[in-house]
Amino acid sequence: MAGYRYSAERPGLFTEEGQVRFMRIRDKVNGLLRSDGAFRMQELGAVSLEEIACVDRMVELGELAEWPRDCWWQYRVFSTPQVHDA
Repeated sequence: MAGYRYSAERPGLFTEEGQVRFMRIRDKVNGLLRSDGAFRMQELGAVSLEEIACVDRMVELGELAEWPRDCWWQYRVFSTPQVHDA
């Protein structure tokens, strides 16, 4: 997404609204992981900068692993760290 920088979006995750958004995205991500084992960013639906930051925060916390590849933001692929390291 043009102009997206995690460092700029990260502080918003620690507000009350940001935590509510983070939990909603985490629930959706965990559902995708349970059903499919991995997901592309586009499977989250209409993704905002804040929602992308939630996924990046999950990577930062070690809850998700991103499959390294050069692609548009909507095609970024994520799985659990256990699947990615296998």
